[in-house]
Amino acid sequence: MSATPEPRPADPVLFEAVSTPPRSLRPTAFLVLGALCALWAIGGGLLFVLMGAWPVLPFLGLESGLVLLLVWLHHRWSGRAWEVVSLTSARLVIRRADWRGRREEASLDPYWARIEWSERTGLALVQRGRRVEIGRFLSEEEKQDLAAALGEALAAYRQPVFDNPQLRGPA
Repeated sequence: MSATPEPRPADPVLFEAVSTPPRSLRPTAFLVLGALCALWAIGGGLLFVLMGAWPVLPFLGLESGLVLLLVWLHHRWSGRAWEVVSLTSARLVIRRADWRGRREEASLDPYWARIEWSERTGLALVQRGRRVEIGRFLSEEEKQDLAAALGEALAAYRQPVFDNPQLRGPA
């Protein structure tokens, strides 16, 4: 399964924003984390052996391995999540998938949709009482940038420029 959304052939896309969860754990950072967990298990195990509590030793190793496994699984699963906000000439579509692969899609009329931003509730698109949260994976500054860019795109959509050759002046 791909971590990026599949393209949809339809109306021309006027605006599109793709967001994914931050994934800052690179392979070298994972190795460093593994080395620190191993150092903790060896150092703590040595301390407990010196105190005479040697039965604790396997549990320290098991605990460190479990921590590394959970970190690796979280990093792997978070790569499956994404969110796409698309503005076409007909609809404003929000498509998203979570780490389990569950997909959901919301479609709004771009002429009536408005952007709602607050620090408490986050960034959302609202239309006639329907509220669709967007930018779940973004920081506060990135949400404000998305709101500004989407606001400009919606304003341009609502004020189209018509080019009628009959109304032009003489050439």
